[in-house]
Formats: sequence, structure tokens, C-alpha cells
Amino acid sequence: MSPAAEPSPLAGGSTADLIGALEVLRGRLDALRLTHELPDVDAQRRTRRRSIDQLDDYMLPRLRASGAPLLVVVGGSTGAGKSTLVNSLLGRTVSAPGVLRPTTRSPVLAHHPDDVRWFTGDRVFPGLTRGGQAGRSLRLVPSDALPAGLALLDAPDVDSVAEENRDLAAQLLAAADLWLFVTTPARYADAVPWDVLQSAVARHAQVALVLDRLDQQTHDVPADLRTMMDERGLSQASLFTVPEADLVDGLLPSSEVRELSAWLTALGGDGPARERVAVATRDGAVDDVVDRTLDLAAAADEQVEATERLRASVRTAYAEARSRVRAATRDGTMLRGEVLARWQDFVGTSEFFRSVEKKVGRARDSVVGFFRGRPARAPQVQEAIAHGLEALLLDAAEAAAERTWQSWRSDPAGRALTDDASLSRASAGLREQVGAEIRGWQGDVLDLVREQGANKRGLARALSFGLNGVAVSLMVVVFASTGGLTGAEVGIAGGTAVVAQKLLEAVFGDDAVRRLARDAQDRLDDRVDAVLDPQARRYTTQLDALGAGEPGGQALRDAADAVRSAALAEREGRPEPVEPVPVVTPESHADPASTPRSSGWRRLFGRGTR
Repeated sequence: MSPAAEPSPLAGGSTADLIGALEVLRGRLDALRLTHELPDVDAQRRTRRRSIDQLDDYMLPRLRASGAPLLVVVGGSTGAGKSTLVNSLLGRTVSAPGVLRPTTRSPVLAHHPDDVRWFTGDRVFPGLTRGGQAGRSLRLVPSDALPAGLALLDAPDVDSVAEENRDLAAQLLAAADLWLFVTTPARYADAVPWDVLQSAVARHAQVALVLDRLDQQTHDVPADLRTMMDERGLSQASLFTVPEADLVDGLLPSSEVRELSAWLTALGGDGPARERVAVATRDGAVDDVVDRTLDLAAAADEQVEATERLRASVRTAYAEARSRVRAATRDGTMLRGEVLARWQDFVGTSEFFRSVEKKVGRARDSVVGFFRGRPARAPQVQEAIAHGLEALLLDAAEAAAERTWQSWRSDPAGRALTDDASLSRASAGLREQVGAEIRGWQGDVLDLVREQGANKRGLARALSFGLNGVAVSLMVVVFASTGGLTGAEVGIAGGTAVVAQKLLEAVFGDDAVRRLARDAQDRLDDRVDAVLDPQARRYTTQLDALGAGEPGGQALRDAADAVRSAALAEREGRPEPVEPVPVVTPESHADPASTPRSSGWRRLFGRGTR
């Protein structure tokens, strides 16, 4: 049996449960949108994307096929000599060195010919096409220089000037069973590579470092680098050095890469050792994705809170607009100015008000005669009422739009949604809509009066001569229904409403007038809603278009808890614990040819520096 196909000696009986829990988690992460431009959201989106990539590229494939070849990803800084090192280890040029080498978009994966089936499908790196095709692709290179069971991938530079290349490098390294990180005496202390290495420490990935291009002037660098490794959580990582040397046909002399080659060969030929590396890295990746998911759950909660905050500001602004209109159409505010003047023209002078008050209760005939004698002036009152309502509604809508706009502009989540300055004002066609709704309401009031008159059979024919006048009187009663007038207003607008109410009571009776006023108020409220609701939706549809209604973080927390429980059960079910991979020591650099394959791993690894 090929070493790549050996069954896992460390696989517990709960692996299927862990795979199922990770698949659920992957679905929850995929459903997470993070739509609002909140602080740190870019980093959160990258975390989400990289978590999904790691699940797809590494964790799920590794769990489903534990006997797959160990994937060693070679990463590092620009100009560190990664491609030259890979070529030299393989004994031929498979990855062109240089800034514009193919690995910028088509990383090279070298594998033993017998292991090709592990990499030709979409088991790993499903987002990368095969064969160096256009776009992001993975170029597969078979090589007898590698042992079966081990593959070598040359990744883009972690500090590339192109963000796409940096992202691809991070994705490939996150899918590695083992990182082979290449640096140089000139770059070993750079911040970016150490940030990448710290991410390996965070998820307990197995790492080995190669200090390339070492010469006599930099002989003290390995000790300094080892100190940095010890201080930053990489004390268990192996450190190799490759001296500066003249290239032969683009390759380093075999003697300069012999130790590293022997180490990889021994690792590839030792199934249990490969398994320990893979399982240690996999366990760290599982723990890390759980921690990252919990962070993303908090981010999801922030997104939900932002959505509710923005929706609440819309509700508040337009609820205030409704309250403003409702108050103004009930407290006598409308019975001023032009409306009051046209009403007085309709009913006559204030002296006539008093005379009507005395007469109105005596006989309905006199009231019918009153309405019949003034049909021409009722439309003037209706027009004045329409003008007053239009101004009131437009002003309320403008104020609500401005308040919502200002609220959203002051919120990080809303600021990105207010690029369209037209949202700071009511919509352009609002005046026409307001006019239509006001005419509709006046028609509603006329219908109410007509229906009530039809029920009073004796009055139906008489009212037919003055329906507009009766309807106008009902509107006046609606506008003063709360009795909120004070001071001089009582004598003017209040007196106006009293006359209108007494006229209507004389025709329909007290109970009918109260019912008619309530119905007219309700229909006016409906018409106001018909104006303001679409105005509010101009904002809420911005949220709907983003899909900003995603669930909060609890679903992610539940999925993370399930993964943690399944991982614990899987680890407890293993026949033996996973031991950390030891580091290479100077004493362990024995000639691999003199060391039996079965003991090569232990002979090659120990404690110390190289």
C-alpha cells in the first residue's frame, strides 16, 4: 500500500460527527453577509472569506480523506528565493523565479506521480482551476523527486504589492498541513512575514523555517532568528539554513539543499509522522475556526443592531410626521388663515353664527335651506382645506426625510447608504401624490355624508342640493375634534367648529355626527399613511436591497459550539494522543542513507537550533 493511502492511526470514531458539524458551520458562514459598512467590517469579511476557504481547501478535505498526501506549502517574502528552492529540491525548473513568475496567479503544486488523483479533482482548492488555465488556477507538476505521500506547493509572496496575490498566498498557507516558510538575512525581521507566522501560531499550524542566502557576513542571523522564533511562539518549529551559492542551470547545488531534502523525504516516507503533522495542524485549524466564528457571531449581532437602529430612525421620523399631521388636523390648526376666511364667507358673518346657533336646533328645514342656499361657496372652502392639508403634509414629509437623512449620515452603517442626496428630501413626485390623496379624502367625506343622508330618507332629497356644504361642515368638525383650542382661537376657529357641528347635529343627530367624524378622521389617517409610507420605504428598501435582515450571531454560536463538542469527542476517541512535532537539531543531521526509514523521523527531529 502506498504511504498516501495508509489508514489514519489517529482517526477517532466521531470523525463523521465532526465533518457534519463543520459542514453546518460552513453553511452558516456562507449565509453571513456583513452588509453594513461598520468599523472593522472589511477585516471581518476577510475573516469570513478565509474561514470558508480554509474549510473548503483544507479542513473538510483533510477530514474526509485523512490518508491524502501531506501538503507542504512554501511561502515567504518577495525575493526570498522560494521558487529557486522548490526547483532545487525537485532537481528541475517547475516554477519560474522572479517577480512576474507564474505563481502570482497559477501556484505550482508538485506531487509524486502516484498521488495525482488527490489533486486533479476539487477535493482541495475547489476555487482554483487546474492546468494553468485563465484566471486563478493550480498548476500540477508530477515529480519522482518527491516521496509518495508528500506534495510541495509554491505560493505567491505574502508581502506582494498586489492584494490579490497576498490573499491567494494567505489562502494557500491556510490549506497547508505544514508551512515551509522561506526568508533571508535581509528580510527575516520584516513585519509582514511575522504577521503571517503569528497567524500560524494562533492556529497551532506546524511550521518549519528556511533561512535562505546565508553568507559569511550574516552568520549570526540564525541565532537571532531562533531567538525571535522562541519569543513568538515558534520554539517548536524547525529552522534550516541554505547558504548563498552560484546557481547551476538555475538550481542550487544539491549539497546546499541536502538537509532540507532529507528532512522532507523522511517525513514523506513515515506515515505515522505525516499523520501527526496533519492532525496537529488540523486540530489547531478547528480550534481557530471556532474562535473566529465566535468573533464573527459578535459581528453578526452588530449588523443586526445596525439594521434595527437604521429602521428605528425611519420609524421614529415618520411616526413623528404622522403625529404632527394628526395633531394639526384635530386641534384647530387647520381652521385658520385661508380656511377660516373661506368658511366665514360660506356661513356668513359672526353675527350670523350666533343667529344660526339659536335657530339650528328648532327645525331641520331651516338648516337644509341654509345649505341649499350656499352651494357655490362650498368648493372654495374645500379648495382652501386642500391647500392647507397639502402644505401640512409636504412640510411633514420634508421634515421626516431630513431627520432620517441626518440620522443615517451620523451612523457608520447608514452613511454608506446615503450617497444619493435625493434621500435628504421628500421624493420629487410627492406634491402630485399628496394632491391626489387629499382629493380622495374629500371624496371619502362626501361619500360618508351621502351614505348617511340616504339612511335618513326624509333628508336625502334635501341634502342632494347641498352635499358639498354638509361635507365641508364635517371636515371643519374633524379639524377641531380634540377641543385643543385656547384663547382667541376659541372665539374664532372654535366658534366655527361649533356652528358646523350644530348644523350637522340638526341634520343627522348627535350620535351620527360623532360616528361620521370618527370615520372621516380614520380615512384621513389612512390617506396620510398612503403619503408617508412610500416616503419611509425609500429608506427601508435600501436595507432590503442589501439583504440587511440576516439573523444574528446565535446561529453561528450554536454551530461553533457543535464543532467544539464534536472535535472534543473525536480527539477523545483517538487511540493515541497527538504529540507536537519536534524541531531539527544540529545533532540530528545524520546522513539519511545511513538511517533506517522507520527511525528516520526520530533521528531527524530533536530540540535546539541549526
